[in-house]
Amino acid sequence: MKIELIPAIDIIGGQCVRLTKGDYDHKTVYGEPLDMALEFERIGYRRLHVVDLDGAKSKHIVNSEVLRQITTATRLTVDFGGGIKTDEDIKTAFAAGASMVTIGSIAVTQPDLFMGWLEKYGAEKIILGADVRHGKISINGWKEDSGEDLLPFLKKYIDAGVRNVLCTEISKDGTLAGPAIGLYKDIMAAYPQLHLIASGGVSSKEDIEALDAAGIPAVVFGKAIYEGRIDLHELIATDEHGKTRESESVRVNPMQK
Repeated sequence: MKIELIPAIDIIGGQCVRLTKGDYDHKTVYGEPLDMALEFERIGYRRLHVVDLDGAKSKHIVNSEVLRQITTATRLTVDFGGGIKTDEDIKTAFAAGASMVTIGSIAVTQPDLFMGWLEKYGAEKIILGADVRHGKISINGWKEDSGEDLLPFLKKYIDAGVRNVLCTEISKDGTLAGPAIGLYKDIMAAYPQLHLIASGGVSSKEDIEALDAAGIPAVVFGKAIYEGRIDLHELIATDEHGKTRESESVRVNPMQK
C-alpha cells in the first residue's frame, strides 16, 4: 500500500481514550499514552497523531507533558492537536517536541492568526484540521458548528499555501462504521495536490485498503487498534513507508500485555 499509516492517541486526563462521534460522555479508556506510543514504534510505525481532548474542550493545551514524554522516549514523528488557540499554545506544542501541529478552530474563528502561523512556521509544520458534520466545519472539540462549507473553507487555505489537511467525518469517528471514502474522493478530485489525511470510521485493514485504492495519501486510525480489529504487524507489512522496520512474522496485539 502507498497510503501513509498514522496511529492515533487521544488523551483525556493523561490517559489514552477514544470517544464516539466526539461525545465526551461516551469514552473508553485504553491505558497509558506513552506505553501505546512505544509499542507503535517497536512494531515499526514512524508517525503518530496525538490529540489533546482536554485541550480541545478547555480551549488551551492541557496535556503538553504527555506529549513531551512521547517525543522524548520515541523517535516518532508526532503531529499534535487540541487546544491550540494562542501563540503560547503553538510554542508550547513545538517546545514539547511536536513535529507538526493540527489547527482547526482558529482557522475558522481567527483566520489572520492562522495565516500568520502558516507564514511563520511554514506549510510543512501546519496541518489544517477540517472536522466535518453534515458538510459543515465544526470547531472547539466538535462542540460547535461554524456554518462554513468544507470545500470553500479548504480552498481559501490551499490558495494560501496549506498542503496538509486532516479531515475527520465526525459522524463516522469512533463508530467503526467505515470511512467516508466518497467525501475524501471529492476533496482529492478538487485538490489533487493535497496531502489529505483521512480520519474517522476505520474498522479494518480492508477499510484502509479501500482508502489506498481511492488514492487517499494518508489515514489516521485509533479505535480499530484498541478494539483489536486491526493487526498492526500485518498492516505495516503491506505499507511501503515502514515495511523494512520489523519482520511481519511477529503477530502481537499491542493492547495485550
